[in-house]
Amino acid sequence: MIPKYRKQFNKEFSDEKYSQLKGILAEKGGIEPTFRISESPIFLTKEFESKLIDASESIISQIKTLPAEILQKAIPDNCRVPNDTDKPHFFTIDFGICRSENGAIEPQLIELQAFPSLYVFQKVYEETYCEVYPFLSEIRNPMSHETFKNHLKELIVGDENPENVILLEIFPEKQKTAIDFSLTEKLLGIKTVCLTKVKKEGLKLYYENDEKHTEIKRIYNRVIFDELDNIPDLKTEFDFREEVDVKWITHPNWFFKISKFLLPLLKHQFVPKSYFLHEFPEHESLENFVLKPLFSFAGSGVNLNPTIEITSAIKDKENYILQRKVNYEPLFEDINREFSKAEIRLLYIWRENDEYPILLENLGRMTKAAMVNVDFNKKDAIWIGSSNAFFG
Repeated sequence: MIPKYRKQFNKEFSDEKYSQLKGILAEKGGIEPTFRISESPIFLTKEFESKLIDASESIISQIKTLPAEILQKAIPDNCRVPNDTDKPHFFTIDFGICRSENGAIEPQLIELQAFPSLYVFQKVYEETYCEVYPFLSEIRNPMSHETFKNHLKELIVGDENPENVILLEIFPEKQKTAIDFSLTEKLLGIKTVCLTKVKKEGLKLYYENDEKHTEIKRIYNRVIFDELDNIPDLKTEFDFREEVDVKWITHPNWFFKISKFLLPLLKHQFVPKSYFLHEFPEHESLENFVLKPLFSFAGSGVNLNPTIEITSAIKDKENYILQRKVNYEPLFEDINREFSKAEIRLLYIWRENDEYPILLENLGRMTKAAMVNVDFNKKDAIWIGSSNAFFG
């Protein structure tokens, strides 16, 4: 993919430059990334970018036509949060980089979420690649740092004083995405607050900001709500399901509404056929499908080789889908002439008065393993881990 840039990057690459890349990221974030940083960006053609955008626009248009009651069905009864919104503020779509039966390189939808990914980190990551390898500036994301900042600030902070806006997470210092929290604080002037530190008085929420009792008016939510039940002895004053006087960015209900729940409803040449497990037709063969729980995060619970014994043992079949397998193509050549596979996540924001979301940035993942999520990159290899895509 784009041989010119791949050749130049591999020629310029060195362990020293990789250390420089990681060092600059750690300096900018104030902490080191705790996930693996790939040595290399992903180079993709403009033609492939057009396919990505075409598929994304089709998916977004289809979702816009779905009745609200269909989306509401995706929310588990014990996870319903009051004061829902008409649109999600964040929208991300994951595509595998695959080869079709006719030999063309094309995207294939893997999943989609209305949940903020590493938006600020990815912008800084892209900029850092360009600092270490200046030739990449020729094909960098055309959105300037200032425009990116203004978009996020308008969305997350809005008209409020930044001290009344928090990034909410559970034990943020323990999260793998902590460097993104730090970079977001620096970019927007907001604080990261642990859910256990939030105080509730009537309908108002508060936190201690430099020993000052400060009202929370907007929450940039990074909590995976349905995972809270898995934390033993968790004590909080505030329950998501309570009525409170805050603005959610984005509202927790959207985590469920824009999820694998939608995959069986979407149609496009770059959307693999999917079924809810309880609706899997007899004419299909299990060996051609991947089993996925609806609301898992970071690849947990995914079974690449489901069997009839495994699927029969599942009691809540409506909470699982079977998605037709796609073949990630090993396209990305490293300095040892070995090849990595990859997927790309498009990072959109969706302002409340806009018909369609705005594409801000992308997130890449590279692997030489069976699964692309960075947690599954156990092999001692290069060109694996978190990355960023450049189109030329």
